[in-house]
Amino acid sequence: MIKALFGIVSVMALSVWIATAQTSTTSTQTTTAGGTTESTTTTTESSGTITEFTPGSALVLSTGSGEPVHYKFSKSVTYVTPSGKVIEASKVRKNSKVRVHYVKEGNDMLVDRVIVEDND
Repeated sequence: MIKALFGIVSVMALSVWIATAQTSTTSTQTTTAGGTTESTTTTTESSGTITEFTPGSALVLSTGSGEPVHYKFSKSVTYVTPSGKVIEASKVRKNSKVRVHYVKEGNDMLVDRVIVEDND
């Protein structure tokens, strides 16, 4: 009985750890009435804890799955709470749990939105 309980708890803990380090990608295509594609947008999102943060420049995110990930900021970055309320960059701190939306350009990942999970 104890072994079964320990096994269940271990699986649940592993599931939570994996879920917090998820990366998702969404692609959208717009097609005209003539059947031609006008544009393609790809949004990628990653979650983790900020280990380094330079407002307006870059951040380093620990996703819990190996090496920290380095992101650069695009020309326009929006900082928001999970409910969508816009906040100042000064509210973002090291060790904040965040989700970042970014676009990959070459070797760079350019962040355009930072969702601060623990600031609502």
